[in-house]
Amino acid sequence: MTAPLPFPDSVEWRTETAPVDYPTALAEMEARAAAIYVGGARERVWLLEHAPLYTAGTSADPAELIDARFPVYDAGRGGRYTYHGPGQRIGYLNINLGERGKDVRNFVHHLEGWMIAALGDLDIAARRADGRIGIWTDDRDGREAKIGALGIRVRRWVTLHGFAINVDPDLSHFTGIVPCGISDYPVTSIAALGGDASMVVLDAALKAHFPAFLNRLSRCGTGLEQCEAGR
Repeated sequence: MTAPLPFPDSVEWRTETAPVDYPTALAEMEARAAAIYVGGARERVWLLEHAPLYTAGTSADPAELIDARFPVYDAGRGGRYTYHGPGQRIGYLNINLGERGKDVRNFVHHLEGWMIAALGDLDIAARRADGRIGIWTDDRDGREAKIGALGIRVRRWVTLHGFAINVDPDLSHFTGIVPCGISDYPVTSIAALGGDASMVVLDAALKAHFPAFLNRLSRCGTGLEQCEAGR
């Protein structure tokens, strides 16, 4: 059995216990990314929750905003409309791809793998789906359902935004939008699947698998000149 990789000193792991205002989070991410670029701060994984809101990515179609019952924010990331709210684990990532291969597609691929591995520790059989964005599983009725979303932006090879995993949110809140532009499949959560809906447990799984995720980023080196990716 391979020993787990140690958590890197170069990365700050930060977890919030109270909801964070969305504009505040955006400003904080931007400032951290700028500081990382000039060598003035460590990379960071920032885990938090937001009050109920919708965000619009750079590919958002206004027709997919069905009921703006919550505040709507332009996120500046790739992707379309998403929902954030209590019971959803948000992970904002400021990772320096300038030192890790400069390959955005590789980053997105392994970010998906990191989420899938963490959910696996909670006995959630999550997976990718060809031709569809997000992280998927089967709900209790056997339907394919979305349990996680990704949306990133890369500025000067430092990443912003990241992922969302549905732990125990109010799933009815997703009906105000077409989540990520996909209307043919439902949204689910760890709680809806009968899993352990503990943020602490999920956070521990994410942290345990993070060093392996980070290590895989250095294996690419293709130098793709791509500035955005949304999942």
